[in-house]
This record gives sequence, C-alpha cells and structure tokens, in this order.
Amino acid sequence: MADEVEADTATDSRTGRRWRTDRRLLVPGLSWLIGTALVTTFFAIGAWQRRWIADDGLIVLRTIRNLYAGNGPVFNAGERVEANTSTAWTYLLSFWGWVTGAQLEYVVLWVALILSVAAIPIAMYGTARLYGNRFLGAGTAGAKTLTLLLPLGSVVYIALPPARDFATSGLENGLVIFWIACLWCLFLAWAMRDRERTDWRANAAFLFLAFFAGLAPLIRPEITILGGLVLLVLFCAPIGWKLRVSMVVVAAVVPVGYQIFRMGYYAILVPHPAIAKDASGAKWGQGFTYLGNLFGPYTLLLPVILAVLVAAVVIATRVRSHDPEQIDPHAHIADDIPDILEPVSSQSRNWATRWVDFQARLQQPSTVVITVAVAGTLLTLYWLRQGGDFMHGRVLLAPLFILLLPLMVVPVTIPTSARTALARWRLAAAAFIILVVGGTVWWAAAISQNVLSDAGMDIGRDGIVDERRFYVANMANENPITAEDYLDYPRMRAMMERIEELDGKGGIILPSGNYDEWYVAELRKNLPENKRNQTTLYFLNLGMTGMNAPLDVRVIDQMGLAYPLAAHTERLEDGRIGHDKNLPTAWVIAETGGVAGGPGLPGYIDPIEVRQANVALTCPMTQSRFASYKETWSFARFRHNLRQAFEFNSYRIVRQPEYEILRCGLEPIKLDEK
Repeated sequence: MADEVEADTATDSRTGRRWRTDRRLLVPGLSWLIGTALVTTFFAIGAWQRRWIADDGLIVLRTIRNLYAGNGPVFNAGERVEANTSTAWTYLLSFWGWVTGAQLEYVVLWVALILSVAAIPIAMYGTARLYGNRFLGAGTAGAKTLTLLLPLGSVVYIALPPARDFATSGLENGLVIFWIACLWCLFLAWAMRDRERTDWRANAAFLFLAFFAGLAPLIRPEITILGGLVLLVLFCAPIGWKLRVSMVVVAAVVPVGYQIFRMGYYAILVPHPAIAKDASGAKWGQGFTYLGNLFGPYTLLLPVILAVLVAAVVIATRVRSHDPEQIDPHAHIADDIPDILEPVSSQSRNWATRWVDFQARLQQPSTVVITVAVAGTLLTLYWLRQGGDFMHGRVLLAPLFILLLPLMVVPVTIPTSARTALARWRLAAAAFIILVVGGTVWWAAAISQNVLSDAGMDIGRDGIVDERRFYVANMANENPITAEDYLDYPRMRAMMERIEELDGKGGIILPSGNYDEWYVAELRKNLPENKRNQTTLYFLNLGMTGMNAPLDVRVIDQMGLAYPLAAHTERLEDGRIGHDKNLPTAWVIAETGGVAGGPGLPGYIDPIEVRQANVALTCPMTQSRFASYKETWSFARFRHNLRQAFEFNSYRIVRQPEYEILRCGLEPIKLDEK
C-alpha cells in the first residue's frame, strides 16, 4: 500500500537477531522526551528556589540522632515513642546520613529534592507507556498520522506552590510521590506483559511488584489504600495458587514484621502521630474547608475540569478508532487486549464462569487506570473525613498526584488528511487537546507565584497556614534549612539560654507569653537519683526544639506527637486541625516530678490542679501505659506490649485532672488539704 507505515530493519552484530523499529514512535518519543525534560527542569528549579526544612521536617532528625547515639529509634532517650509517621522515611534518612556522614539537615534536603524531582519523569514515563502500545496509530494504520505526547497532568502538579514547597521541607512527601510513580510504572509493566509468559523472570517481576506494593503502610499508613488495591488486583489475577501464596508472603514480610516490632516495642498499632491527631476521627466540614483552601487560591478546579474533558476525548477517540464503520477497510488492525469493562456475553453463565472471565480481563492497562482512579478518590475522601491538615495543601498532594497519573502526558494524534469521519474527529480532538495543554501552561505560569491571602505572620481563622511562608516571614530567612536557622524563631535563643542555665540542675522549662523568657518549674527533692537532674522542655514545636536541644534534654509537647500522656487525651472538637490535643501544664508538672506548690511552681499554675494530676496519674491503665514505653525493654515487656497494643491504641483520658479522677474511679483530693 502507498500509505504503509514506515519501518526499518536492523541486525544485531553480536547475536545476528533481526529487529524492527517503527518510525511512527520516533516523533511521540521525541515529544515525550522534550516535554519531560522541560517539566522536570522547571520543577527542579522551582523546588530549589523554595528549598527549606519545616519545623515538622526536623522532628525525624532527632530520632536519627538518638539512633546514632545508641538510644534506639526514639525521640527521647528512655521513652519508646515513634514520633514519625513514615517509617520508611526515618530509616532511609538514617541510611544516607550514615553513608555520607553529612549534616543531617542537608541529607534530608537532598534526599527529599532528588526523590521529588525524580518522581515526575518516572510518572510521565509510565503514562507514555500506557499510551505507547494502545493509542499511537491504533485504528489508523492505513493513514499517515503525526502523534505527539504532550505534558498535561504533570504541568498541573508542578505549578502548585505547595508541590514545590514540599518537594524539600524535610517531610516524606517526596518519598510518597516517588513510590507512587514507581508503583505506577511497575503495575503498568505487569498489565502489559504477555499473560502466557510464566518463566522465572516474569514471576520474579510479579513478586517484586507485590513486595513494592506491600511497602505502602511503611511509606505512609493511609497510602495503604493504593498499595492494598494493587495487591487485591494481583491476588485476583489468574496466577495459580503457588504464585498467589508466594505473593502474599513477599508482600507481607516487611510490613507485618515491622508491625510486630511496633506493637512489641512501642505498644501501639500505628505511628504515634496517628494517635496524637486521632486519624480515625471525622471532621468533614473542616475537610471541605481544607479542600477549598487548596483549590481556591489557584483556581485549580479549572485545569481539573479540563483534564477530565481531555480524558473523555482520549477515551472517545480510542472507542471511535475501533468502530468498524470508522476504520478504513483496507487498513490492518492489530488484535487488542479486551477491555475490562467489556460486557459479559448474554448467554447464561454461572458465577464460577463469570469469575474466570473477570480474572481473564484483569491483566490490562485499563485495570491499572481504574485502580489508581479509585485509590486517588478514596484517599481524597479519607482526608476530607479526617479534616485535612494545618499545612496548606500538603496532604492532598499525594491523592492529586495519583489522580493525575493517567494524564501526566496525553496523546495527540493529528491525521495528515481529513477524508474520513474518523480523521476529522481526530483532527478536532487534537485541536482541543492542544488548546487545553496550552491553556494549562498559561494557567500554570499565572498561578505559580500565588500565595494565600493570610500567609506570613498570621494563621488563618480556619487554622490552615502556608507553612513555608509563615516561617520565612517569622525568621526573615528565605531558605531556612538547619536547626541553627530556627534559632531566629521567637523564643528559641531564650530557650537555649535556659537549657544552659539548668545544665546539671534539672527542671521543667515552660514557655511564657514573653518571647524572651521561659518559666522553670523546680523538681521535687525526693525524686530517684536518675531523675533528680533531668531537664524537660515542654513546647509545641518539636523540630526546632528537639534538634537544638541536647539529647539528654527531654523534649515533649502538649499535642502528643512525642508525649503519650498528651496523645491519649480526647480530641478537642473545636481545636485547630492537627493541633486538637492540648494537655494542661499541670499534668506535665506532676508526671515529670515537679513541685506542687511553693516558690518553685510558676505563679500561673494552680497548685490544686497539680495535686489533682498527681492523683489522676495513679490510674492503673495510665500506669500500665507508662510502663509499656518507659520500662526497660525485655522479652517479657515485648510480649506484654504485644497483648496490650490494641487496648492502648484506643485508650483515652480526660484533659481535666479532676474529671479524670472520676473517670478512673479514684479517690478525689480534699481541697482544704495542705
């Protein structure tokens, strides 16, 4: 035929094997390469310009310091508390810190930046593969076309200022999207593999995919939604029971092994921040406020709607390309994998037959697209229910990234003639997609420097803040990275002075309303010798305090990220999202062994409340919880923690000591006692 698709043949000089290259893939490949290079470069530049380490990003580094010091994976020596949500992030940074020997703040900066930037081309590569075999020239082999792969979803993601802010930040966002991008590629590779291929390489690739998906709860607990759905698809695929059992073992070995360790070591079922923030709670109203806080400043709904329309056009083009009435009768159409949504035959079938048919249709790219779409939607709903976060946009970045995966790049097929209805449809579809891509790029340039209206010195009424700009404004430092940089934050230099004053004496350092002053509550004289000279620092910001304070200073917070007593209080219904635990200071004085009156007690603390807290702390269940993470770790303690982890996970106390006494059935103190 005159319009036959051009191809070249070549011979491998070493093996003599002949292979064929399709010239129609050169233009799409080149367009993908240029688009990917541009998007990745712009993202890297934007992330570097906005480089910083958040206060919360410094929290994990104190755990790493304790690991290096031989105290274990803990925030405070002698207290087994898992203060970091991402287990994988903790140990990944520990490894690279150990290998490089570099300052930890710069280790986390570079690891986060590299993972964040690498996630973009990896995700775009996976999407290019999705379209490469199924869309490029499909149904039009008899007509010459020009096909391009243009960036779309990737442009939407990198344009958002929060995406560039959290590309560094010290938090695990970079690791999360990197893992998502890799899983996307691995899952697609499995879907495109020949189902008849059962050699050891195919089985090894399948098991590696299962292992990688199984890491989800260690990346971040809620990302298990995506990893779990992928594993469910793999389990249901027609793979045989031997491989199915092997898959379960491979996927479970690391997360289940770590879960057993977590229960026996930390005595809870989830990372400690999940208890501090009551991750199972529901705050739908705040969740929708958080959604609007991300979508509003950037008019994000516009590119999202356009992306959905592009997806509809791409699917419609695919369907029309396979319509017999639209295809050139002289053209050769390659056999295609049946779609997962293909209707079942009208013949009567029993459930077993239907199940076998369903299994046979699982291993294909459409299954992958449906899986990530469902996972992204469920993850978004989870965060809406949870109430979002106090950091602008942060927790919605992962579900947005997941939902954009099938559209990271989009195919644009331009026919060289418009003689048929299909060609005219393709021409109109191509014009629409190019227009949308151009409009999205214009939108990205317009909003890339937008900031929240209340960003800077103040936290908005909804409790959500542009975290980076808040610290930049409060420290007059465009790129705060090290713990030393945070000494310019209000109270920090005065805090360090107090720590130096109490060196060897002990006491409880408490914040005051004056940024240049900290109160000190004295310790009782009758404390055990190992606690008599203990210095305890009680403040909300754990990162800047924990990294600047020596490891022999106990650092705890009223929200409970590193302090189980605060974490096990009830959630405040009207509290700021992510900060809706607030332990009264009297509890800290009592639990730490502070005085219950006299000149050693700061004047703003009621001695009665301290005495009530001393009584409330004798609640048997509370004492058991203290023992679970403070007692020397032994096999007996490990076994005991395993049994009680379920109970401790849901254990809650009342914030007011006098009411906690009643809840626990203790003997109230007499107010006239001295």
